[in-house]
Formats: sequence, structure tokens, C-alpha cells
Amino acid sequence: MIPLWVDANVIVRLLTDDPPEMSAQTAELAARAEAGEVLLRVASLVVAETVWVLLSYYGHSRESVAEALIALLRADGVQAEDGRLVIAALESMARSSVDFVDAYLAEVARSKDEAVCSFDRDFAGLDVEWVLPG
Repeated sequence: MIPLWVDANVIVRLLTDDPPEMSAQTAELAARAEAGEVLLRVASLVVAETVWVLLSYYGHSRESVAEALIALLRADGVQAEDGRLVIAALESMARSSVDFVDAYLAEVARSKDEAVCSFDRDFAGLDVEWVLPG
């Protein structure tokens, strides 16, 4: 099995079918991953970029973005960096109005039983210890 770190542009093409010719190539790659020929590795930073593109450029809802990415990250032949944390952050993003990055930071801090330091009051609703600077 050949490991390949995929970029956000590959994931976006796979999930949007835009443009169709690139989407077809990504569908072939996904089929190869499902067949065990390649292992598609996804960095958490790439998930963040993909979320941003799908929300801002394509105008998808938080719920649909989370659903599509969670399905992809759980697919055979796909391995997400910090997968459990990334999926939990996507779920949190979908059910609240927080950004993916804030949700991910909260998941990382919670997993280490540590606090988040931020001016962003969204952390108050993320079930994580939150402190203001100073």
C-alpha cells in the first residue's frame, strides 16, 4: 500500500464534482484507496482548509460539510491525522456556530485535560476549560 498525503484541492474535487474532469481523477484515486492500493492520509490542517473552501467558496452548510468529511475520513483507505479529534471537531462545528479551527482546538485541549486561552467567547460553549488572556 502506497501512502499519499492528500491536499485540500484533491478532497474538494472529490466532494464537489467541480470541475468534472478533476473530480473523475479523484474518484479513481478514492477507488484505489478503497481497494487497498493506496492509503490516503489527511492532515488536520488540510481538513481545516477544506472546511473553509466548502463553506466560503461553495457555500455549503456546516452540517453538509461535516457529514461529507466525516464519511470521507471514515472510508476504507483513508487515514486522518488525529482522526478522533478531527471528527469530534467536525461534529461540534455542525451542531454549533463555531469555526472548525476553534472546535478542533477545544478537542485537542480537552484530550489533554488542558485549557484554551482565547478572547473568543465561543469557547464558553465548547465544553472545554476556557480562560481569557491576562
